[in-house]
Amino acid sequence: MASAVTLLLVSVPLSSSTLQQDFMQCLVENSDIAFPITAAFYSPDQNATLFKEELESTAQNLRYVTPSNPKPVFIFEPMYETHVQAAVVCAKKLQLHMRLRSGGHDYEGLSFVAEKETPFVVVDLSKLRQIDVDVDSNSAWAHAGATVGEVYYRIQEKSQTHGFPAGLCTSLGIGGHLVGGAYGSMMRKFGLGADNVLDARIIDPNGKILDRAAMGEDVFWAIRGGGGGSFGVILAWKIKLVPVPATVTVFTVTKTLEQDGTKVLYKWQQVADKLDEDLFIRVIIQTASKTTKPGNRTISTSYQGQFLGDSNRLIQVMQKSFPELGLTKKDCMETSWIKSVMYIAGFPNSAAPEALLDGKSLFKSYFKAKSDFVEEPIPVEGLEGLWKKLLQEDSPLTIWSPYGGMMSRIPESEIPFPHRKGTLFKIQWLSSWSDGKVGEARHMKWMREMYSYMEKYVSKNPRRAYVNYRDLDLGVNEEESDAREWGNKYFKGNFERLVKIKGEFDPENFFRHEQSIPTNID
Repeated sequence: MASAVTLLLVSVPLSSSTLQQDFMQCLVENSDIAFPITAAFYSPDQNATLFKEELESTAQNLRYVTPSNPKPVFIFEPMYETHVQAAVVCAKKLQLHMRLRSGGHDYEGLSFVAEKETPFVVVDLSKLRQIDVDVDSNSAWAHAGATVGEVYYRIQEKSQTHGFPAGLCTSLGIGGHLVGGAYGSMMRKFGLGADNVLDARIIDPNGKILDRAAMGEDVFWAIRGGGGGSFGVILAWKIKLVPVPATVTVFTVTKTLEQDGTKVLYKWQQVADKLDEDLFIRVIIQTASKTTKPGNRTISTSYQGQFLGDSNRLIQVMQKSFPELGLTKKDCMETSWIKSVMYIAGFPNSAAPEALLDGKSLFKSYFKAKSDFVEEPIPVEGLEGLWKKLLQEDSPLTIWSPYGGMMSRIPESEIPFPHRKGTLFKIQWLSSWSDGKVGEARHMKWMREMYSYMEKYVSKNPRRAYVNYRDLDLGVNEEESDAREWGNKYFKGNFERLVKIKGEFDPENFFRHEQSIPTNID
């Protein structure tokens, strides 16, 4: 990393208990701590079992919670904003590297693992989860530790005809979600979550709390899509609520290869970004057993849709624009917006909205993920080659999400997230396995070979990627100049502006990780 980084390293190693004592003393001196302060700390010295549970509580990718992964000297869970301020001040004073966690979906573990920084601490914002919804002004303030599901629940608690166009995974922490863009099932109608942010509260590298006016429009631009962990600690977002109808329709229609799956998917690629903006149809592709020949696998393509309207109008839209899917009224379920969100998130139909308040992810696995953006339909022969690749892997999954609509009308430079006009759909690639480190090399090799195979069918110069699906294969910050390689893939022409803002706002590079925005790229 840059020379600024080395200045922040501790030259003489101290024990974790000593560092924690010094940190706690500093917190008391720099904030209005009004609770037993030890209750906010988890460390291996105090209670190894509790520390392990807390470290792994929101970690989805088990690749990053193995004994060989570096561990923080302690985890601090602040109760109030002033405690986070003090944590920044004290980490800087004690030359402790800081990692920030608000939800933990974090595909490459950057919020709780630091491979080359020592000693480091994790500041976990999960206790900061207040949500204040103001229907009259069509807005809400949501603190960083609140989950996307909690935000949705609190909105529908106040109104059945308001929503927010953010993620499909309801256990995501809203703090880290919106910093990367935040796409969801209403993005074709309203844009990304980050496109609908009105204000924010962040803590800068000096421990000051800034709102939009105080941070300035450049920094406000950067934090809405520029990725987490680069500019400051997001404390809360002010989000713009959007109108949703009282009746929303959802459906899932599955086609295997034997049911003309390839032909239907080829057609979906041609129409998905051009459909009525009220309609979002993503495709979930995975391997499945053939019912006629047990043990003989095929490819399953499931078309999962959310339509902002009733089933009668949906059927009309589909018959006109995508009759190949063969959607019928029997396939459709009319429901409320909040229940439609839960349907797409995978909750059973019988689950009450209160289930969104649980906040925990049900998905924990060893996995590797990648992403792509597609600008021209993948030809049939390309799809058939992909099927062969997928059938070589144990549990592959790929999700294709359509763009178009509002996503095509918002300029690339409006916020750092640049994947707009000309994008047909985004692909998420995922391979998960249960045999831990033993099978990791084999699965990682498959993922990289499959990714290489797809190169000619996806975006080029650069081959683009989504920052919220962090992929360290794209490069890491050994030197600041290394960042250009991955930076252009996530941010295209917006990357240089992000670097300029970072250099002015955090010149000492206090907020950093393996793929944080550098202070310069010369």
